[in-house]
Amino acid sequence: MDSSNISLDILDRLGEHGTSVALRRRQGNEWIDVTLAQFHAHIVETARGLLASGVRPGSGVAILAKTRYEWTVLDYATLWIGAATVPIYQTSSASQIEWILSDSEATHIFYESDLHLSNIESIRAAVPQLTHVAPITSVLAELSASGRDIPDAEVEALRADLTSETIASIIYTSGTYGRPKGCILTHGNFRTSLAGAQHMLPELFAAEDASTVLFLPLGHVFARIIQFGTIRFGAVLGHSPDIQNLLEDLGSFKPTYFLAVPRVFEKVFNTASTKAWSDGKGRVFDSAARTAIAWSRAIEQGKSPSLPLRAKHAIFEKSVYSPIREALGGNVQVAISGGAPLGERLGHFYRGLGINVLEGYGMTETTAPVCVNTLEEQRMGTVGKPFPGMEVRLTEFGELEFRGPQLFKGYLKQPDATSDVLSPDGWLSTGDLGEIDDDGFVTITGRKKEVIITAGGKNVSPAQLEDPIRAHKYVSQCVVVGEGRPFVSALITIDTEAWEGSLDDPELFNAIQGVVDEANAQVSQAESIRKFVILPGDWTERNGYLTPSLKVRRQAILRDWHDTVESIYVR
Repeated sequence: MDSSNISLDILDRLGEHGTSVALRRRQGNEWIDVTLAQFHAHIVETARGLLASGVRPGSGVAILAKTRYEWTVLDYATLWIGAATVPIYQTSSASQIEWILSDSEATHIFYESDLHLSNIESIRAAVPQLTHVAPITSVLAELSASGRDIPDAEVEALRADLTSETIASIIYTSGTYGRPKGCILTHGNFRTSLAGAQHMLPELFAAEDASTVLFLPLGHVFARIIQFGTIRFGAVLGHSPDIQNLLEDLGSFKPTYFLAVPRVFEKVFNTASTKAWSDGKGRVFDSAARTAIAWSRAIEQGKSPSLPLRAKHAIFEKSVYSPIREALGGNVQVAISGGAPLGERLGHFYRGLGINVLEGYGMTETTAPVCVNTLEEQRMGTVGKPFPGMEVRLTEFGELEFRGPQLFKGYLKQPDATSDVLSPDGWLSTGDLGEIDDDGFVTITGRKKEVIITAGGKNVSPAQLEDPIRAHKYVSQCVVVGEGRPFVSALITIDTEAWEGSLDDPELFNAIQGVVDEANAQVSQAESIRKFVILPGDWTERNGYLTPSLKVRRQAILRDWHDTVESIYVR
């Protein structure tokens, strides 16, 4: 039986690299080094504590907390003894927590805040199998102390029994459509995904002095694979629990790479643009942006930037490009974007200023990335080529399907839902519409469930309109509507950090109309947006309109803004 498992990512390196820094922990205003040997010791001590508290192979250990060092220790300790980590997003409601604990039959949960504890206690009677509730801050102290009587040999025996088929985690989909489903991922799934990442992006993890700061929720498989990869390949890992402190943490940690969803890259760009305009340097910034994009496009076409372009680029290097790189820590050369389309414009802009943003694609069901652009083979607007061992094809309806060793084992307790997406011969239906060019690059064009069919019978993919509109500095979110309607419309929310004026200001309306016109220019007249409404407030994870990975909950928006949509079509 294949004994490949996540513990080997540490043990295979421990002898030679035990004294090397593996992580840095934020304590106050300082980052404290943690060697690989110290990290391993924390894992084993915590694993002993889990055993003492009743965790057994196959148990579910839930983690309800922000991204932090203890999260990573507890994750590895759980996997070390054959139990399964059950992540719960730290913004989850009591009903969501109840569903995940009940469905996974988790026996333990580690929480972070008083609100978390209050939510857990409110549903405790509905999850009788839950025997242990403790703050995650106790992981390194109380668990270590309580497990002192557990022999190291017992921990090692359980670890030695791990195989590639041992369940490592039950990760619940974010619930964009309906109730979240638990995706079963094994040690082998994660190890295969990491091998693919190493093959596609050797420069990322293995570069000398490689390091990253995780700030996306570790409940998301995207962040999780970066956590495992950073440890496996010897880079240095840090955690930033609050995105409000992200730039400060990037500035002090100085990572060489990081991962983010497109909204983060949009915010950095829009913040820099807004500041430039408020300082009376807006036209300079816009010219610098155009220059960076032109520079990147020349590189993509295999050309050397022209002499005039090189001269302009050199002028903007000190005044515009360097400050943006410094805001991200100063050492970042590569970033990975996933979760939603980045857009060619932003991709070219960042590459033009010296940060290569590599767009990729994956799902929880594919154990994170299954396609990615690389430094050697990058095509803006695509999500790159498939990982080694992964096959990709299009159905007659244009839906992407994948097959290979990264695919999950199914949805927990839901064989019918599993068979709906996983065919008998191993092909996964992704629900995403796409294209595959002659060179094998994959492009995502929309969601199958989100395709709008107008009253005239025209099929409209919302993403091709929403993505360019959302990239505007004043726009926070955009949802295109028009199912069964005579024309297409849009609901738009405003980023109040970028726009501080009234939502009724004609200047704002004209700016939004301009970006809508630009989006319309990319589609046929029948697909174009005829009307739009600027909504008060914003859509956030807290008010239930965004998932924890910042995807729009379209059904919730259409439900709650039904009257607004109806008013658009009143003659």
